[in-house]
Amino acid sequence: MSFIDGELILSAKPSFWGFMPHVVLLGDSIFDNGAYVPDRPAVEEQVRRALPGDWKVALLAIDGHTTHDVESQLARLPEDASHLFISTGGNDALGASWIIGQSVFSMEEALRLLEGVRMEFAEAYRGMLKTVLALGKPTTVCTVYDSVPGLGQAERAALAGFNEVILREAFAASAGRVAVIDLRLVCDQASDYSHVSAIEPSATGGSKISRVIAEVAMGHDFGRGSVAVFVGR
Repeated sequence: MSFIDGELILSAKPSFWGFMPHVVLLGDSIFDNGAYVPDRPAVEEQVRRALPGDWKVALLAIDGHTTHDVESQLARLPEDASHLFISTGGNDALGASWIIGQSVFSMEEALRLLEGVRMEFAEAYRGMLKTVLALGKPTTVCTVYDSVPGLGQAERAALAGFNEVILREAFAASAGRVAVIDLRLVCDQASDYSHVSAIEPSATGGSKISRVIAEVAMGHDFGRGSVAVFVGR
């Protein structure tokens, strides 16, 4: 390993892989954050810095996309893609944020409303993950972070339901076929979020995310028969 511009750079022996690994980033603006880090490296570039020079990185994630959009991103998947990383769910949660302002007459009614939204997301996420896993490539999914500055208690509680779906579907997909990056623990400081838009990762947050991506891509054995959760510590 080495350091470049203060960032930890991992290294691996090219002969270990026998081919040029190609990391592909899918999903939303957690990876496609260039517009929110002016004059600083975006996640795509930081992932390149965190990986050995003979690795390739492709950004297919698009700011604003939801879980339903991941399948369309796969249409541009490079033939030599070796590792897939998916960060999606945040925009789905934003789209369902209307429930926060709804008036209800009981806690039961509130929970039923939340469960309806959660089940809708579960169906979309399960379908997306099934499509991705059918490609037969090592796949890593990310939870939705919840330390966004200014995020209210109600929003954080609602996000817990979305994250439960992501974890449950990842664990249920097939033992060892999916790894998880828990962004709730990776981006846990106010400095991890952009001053341009508080819901996007800053260069600092992006650096944390990129280091975990490199850790998973270079070190995780997707064939070991168990699901690993990475928290960046």
